[in-house]
Amino acid sequence: MGLLNDKRGLITGGAGFIGSNFVRRWYDSATSTLVLDALTYAGDRATIADLEHQDEFELICGDICEPALVAQLLTSHNIDTVVHFAAESHVDRSISGPAVFVQTNVMGTFTLLEAFRQHWESQGKPEHFRFLHVSTDEVFGSLRVDDPAFSETTPYAPNSPYSASKAGSDHLVRAYFHTYGLPTLITNCSNNYGPYQFPEKLIPLMCVNILLGKPLPVYGDGQNIRDWLHVEDHCRAIESVLLQAEPGETYNIGGNNQVKNIDIVEQLCELMDDLGGDLPTRPTQQLITFVKDRPGHDRRYAMDISKIQRDLGWQPKYDFATGLRQTVQWYLEHRDWWQPLLSQDYQRYYAALYGDRVEQSEF
Repeated sequence: MGLLNDKRGLITGGAGFIGSNFVRRWYDSATSTLVLDALTYAGDRATIADLEHQDEFELICGDICEPALVAQLLTSHNIDTVVHFAAESHVDRSISGPAVFVQTNVMGTFTLLEAFRQHWESQGKPEHFRFLHVSTDEVFGSLRVDDPAFSETTPYAPNSPYSASKAGSDHLVRAYFHTYGLPTLITNCSNNYGPYQFPEKLIPLMCVNILLGKPLPVYGDGQNIRDWLHVEDHCRAIESVLLQAEPGETYNIGGNNQVKNIDIVEQLCELMDDLGGDLPTRPTQQLITFVKDRPGHDRRYAMDISKIQRDLGWQPKYDFATGLRQTVQWYLEHRDWWQPLLSQDYQRYYAALYGDRVEQSEF
């Protein structure tokens, strides 16, 4: 660290899962940190509450789709670096309500790009300015079991409203580099796991449901494969891209951990049986419930990370077994963080998603 100490950053979505982990890394060495977050259900002020009264840190509750707000923040805080995490990111929610995904992920990214372009041009197009857009492997579609992993040149083939909206935002970022020369960067990451992940996602959902004695819903036959990346490894990779990559570049970021969904759930059950103490149900594997598959469920994702390894010298440090055990331990030790998230809104969402699939009970 220490190489970011001349940076003045706007971090969008910095109260969310990946964003908050990156904000802590950024704050330790950068000159100033400005977080812009709408603080919707997945953005939790408590996640970064310990930073709010620190020098050179500010959290603004606001929408990336508001041009005047974004422009004012860029100018008043003399921002030279935007790291753009803010996004609607849950596939199931995009299936039931796609409009907000298009609005936030496409129009929000456009608003940020346009405001940053005007700010950059007004400052004489400084060479050190950067706009880093954090995207997903899901823009590449689905792989068969024997297909090679996604590379940076894999054609886009999104299969959900979520991945389609992220693909659209990726294209806009690329276009702003090629059309205006804006110093943009794109990273496409695989599934993240680690501290502060909202409990609708697979790993925290299983941890929370085990602690509550609720069914563990597994889509389809559980054979869907994902490449799992620890959030700390992801944050290190983003830092490497910011500091070393040439504008206009795109990098895939993955953990080299291809695991079937059912295998992850079974590993989580074993870890919770080992670490969880007095659980409502033991052994926890009896809570596993196979449910009707998600519409358009991609079968497999896998990332070829040879480019970022070769160009920037980055590689993941966490092996999956170690990272998963640490993550389970974190959720066991931080009930005070996740329990307030199980709000009435969350319960209604959970009931709407799984109500006809698993027997419902109160959280």
